[in-house]
Amino acid sequence: MSAAVPVEVRAEVRPAWPVRLPGGGMDGLALRRGDVWLRLVHVGPSAVELRAAQPEPGRLVLGARARRRADAEHGLERLRFALGVDDDLADFHARFRDDPVIGASVRRRPWLRARRRPVAFEALAWAVTEQLIEYDRAVRIQRRIVRAHGRPAPAWAWPGLRDAPSARTVAELSPARLQSYDLAAGRALALVRVAREVADGRVDLDDPDHERGWARLRAIPGIGAWTVEVLALLGQGRDDVVPAGDLGFLKALGALTSGGDPRARVTEEEVRVHMARYDPWAGLAGVHLLHVLTSGPKALAA
Repeated sequence: MSAAVPVEVRAEVRPAWPVRLPGGGMDGLALRRGDVWLRLVHVGPSAVELRAAQPEPGRLVLGARARRRADAEHGLERLRFALGVDDDLADFHARFRDDPVIGASVRRRPWLRARRRPVAFEALAWAVTEQLIEYDRAVRIQRRIVRAHGRPAPAWAWPGLRDAPSARTVAELSPARLQSYDLAAGRALALVRVAREVADGRVDLDDPDHERGWARLRAIPGIGAWTVEVLALLGQGRDDVVPAGDLGFLKALGALTSGGDPRARVTEEEVRVHMARYDPWAGLAGVHLLHVLTSGPKALAA
């Protein structure tokens, strides 16, 4: 086979629990073309095009194309992770389907999951851009970063696909360049620093010992619990971790515990105490909670 012709790996999947394909991403990385969901990711320097279609509720057809079969197979693994097709949530649903707060959502939305990123660094980088600002503004920053520094699709891939920049690319940017995209100075510096930790191998986001990496990231000024918890939930598949400092939780639980006062807020610690009842699925329960008490978290939910 010519090196210019990509290898395709396909899988027909019967998900372990109901799944719905997400729509296109607001950051421009995921596209929805008709019934097909598309993403471009990279395995090292190699581009991998990911595709997913859902011909019927209990069946998905997944595909990955790359120059090398090993890269396509790795891409397919990341696609399965991002969509959560191998996650059996039966125990979660059995335990919480009658919960007084999230039970209705659990029953009505069995497919609901945290909206995972196929690459952990992407979740970490975007979490930094989303610190302490409105989500829509953060998305505009992300789109500017992707346009300026993202990796374009090769000629054989779907036109218009673009991957997020690698950790190495971000590590070599100046904070001033990131500030030009409307990222605050402190967050620009923090993003460059976390990218250097990952690019230089001091933090391995794919190491099963997540806590070790989190501790090193938390030592970086500007990287707090919320950023690491978003990484855990959306980039590392930790459904037991809830981003307790998220404004959505502070407001939603404030309204819940105050009897409906829209101005009420709880503390981050109060969020943790409340969500402890859902262990070991606090993160997944949090996605349902925000759907029940607000319009739903744009960045967290599929």
